Amino acid sequence: MLPRLLFTPLAFAATARSLGVAPWHEAAGPRRSAQRTDLIIIGGGTGGCAAALAACERGLSVVLTEETAWIGGQLTAQAVPPDENAWIESIGGTATYRALRAAVRDHYRNDPALRPAARANPRLNPGNGWVSRLCAEPRVWHDALRLALAPHVAAGRLTIRTHTGAVAADVQGDVVRAVHVRHADGRDTVFEAPFVVDATELGELLPLCNVEHVTGAESQAMTGEPGAPSEPQPDNQQSFTVVFAMEHRAGEDHIIDRPATYATWRDARLLQHGTRWRQLSFDEPANARIGFDPIARTGYWSYRRIIDHTLFTPGTHASDVTLVNWWQNDYSGGPLVGGDAATHLAAARELSRSLLYWLQTEMPRPDGGIGYPGLRLRPDVVGTTDGLAMTPYIRESRRIVARTTVREQDVLKALLPPDTVTTAFTDSVGIGHYALDLHRTTRGDEGAYGETVPFQIPLGALIPVRVRNLLPACKNFGVTHRTNGCYRLHPIEWNVGEAVGHLVAEALATQRPPSAIAERAERTRDLQRTLERAGVRLAWPDTLPRG
Repeated sequence: MLPRLLFTPLAFAATARSLGVAPWHEAAGPRRSAQRTDLIIIGGGTGGCAAALAACERGLSVVLTEETAWIGGQLTAQAVPPDENAWIESIGGTATYRALRAAVRDHYRNDPALRPAARANPRLNPGNGWVSRLCAEPRVWHDALRLALAPHVAAGRLTIRTHTGAVAADVQGDVVRAVHVRHADGRDTVFEAPFVVDATELGELLPLCNVEHVTGAESQAMTGEPGAPSEPQPDNQQSFTVVFAMEHRAGEDHIIDRPATYATWRDARLLQHGTRWRQLSFDEPANARIGFDPIARTGYWSYRRIIDHTLFTPGTHASDVTLVNWWQNDYSGGPLVGGDAATHLAAARELSRSLLYWLQTEMPRPDGGIGYPGLRLRPDVVGTTDGLAMTPYIRESRRIVARTTVREQDVLKALLPPDTVTTAFTDSVGIGHYALDLHRTTRGDEGAYGETVPFQIPLGALIPVRVRNLLPACKNFGVTHRTNGCYRLHPIEWNVGEAVGHLVAEALATQRPPSAIAERAERTRDLQRTLERAGVRLAWPDTLPRG
């Protein structure tokens, strides 16, 4: 257990002065009421929760806000089973991330309806989905996160505010002095802290706090990446997806009302490379290759399945439950950053409803018939009234202009010497691995896929080039449009958040801004030792174990 650092108002004021700004209550001008804490985390996603947990373990007082009803982001409100690396069960994640996974499995093992063979399986996968080694219900992930954070809430170190988002910030020079948040009932609260973390899904604090950032695709001149376009394309962003949960009740009719835009989506085409169009109808080659059969329980049905009803005693679950996050409901009609977000979000929801309607009414079945009318939305699984996830699955965010930016030539096997085993960032604060996986974009790019080496997360990628006390803890750190495609996954985002939580604690303890820790090798090494003691692996072994 790491020692907890207990901070006082005097320490708070001293830290604020070390950042070059007077504390709120000493600042010139009219005095305004603010709630003070050691750390404000805006965004309660995967990285935000990890940052809060790490900071609270170090004794900091933390305020965590989240716009939806659930903390957990990708794992919960976005309803996406964790995309993980081949070594996640042993060395591929931090100790706290592995503990979270264990808590999810324990939830199911404590269910008396779980069959003994499933309970005895050390790698229990409640859904037996093949996208992940641990496909489980979003609400169970949420409960596990709440359980991990509960001791800190009970001790008064952590305050969680859901249905709350940032609306403004007070910035003095290179320092964020306070963040203004708005609650669902319309009330506003001002939080003041020496450190602020942007853990929002779209990097919402970056423009509010005047933090240098980029959106979309950088140019080759900016990054030197062979796969980058010749000119910057800030509006060229990865598609996002409104996930939904469903089951199958054979012999029943649960067909939804036909969406008004159904025909448009069913027959959609994508303009590519000038005048060439590609058909994007729901019935495309991947359906034939992978298949979808809720009766045989195969193909896409089992892909993101989160409940395999055969693992439980008969009658426990009437059906399997699966999540639909396929390329067919990836929305690329326009960006959420720099576009008409409300219009695009509404259209993405209609796309997902249209895909469901097609599955219910028009999809060719193996027996020669069409449609599965027994497909039924499961609102309870995703915590909503309509069966669609609370918020869309976001693949790409605003990203800070960082001291270090990870580029595709740092991680892509095809661009590295043949004997390269892993990346070699001496300031590593964690590890990760995933293929460079870019989905269809808002400019019609088909995306890209490339094999990567197991990689590291450099400390420099977490440090903005100018602002001294704001740190990223989602997908908004120092990666490019292209390397975001391999750094955007659940365990990596968790590792980023955990590293940021410890970085803030180190900064408060030493009264140095994070940039000063990153600039000196001995200070970086002190942080790295702290992370290692906390169970954060900084490098991959030369010989990797079996996955």
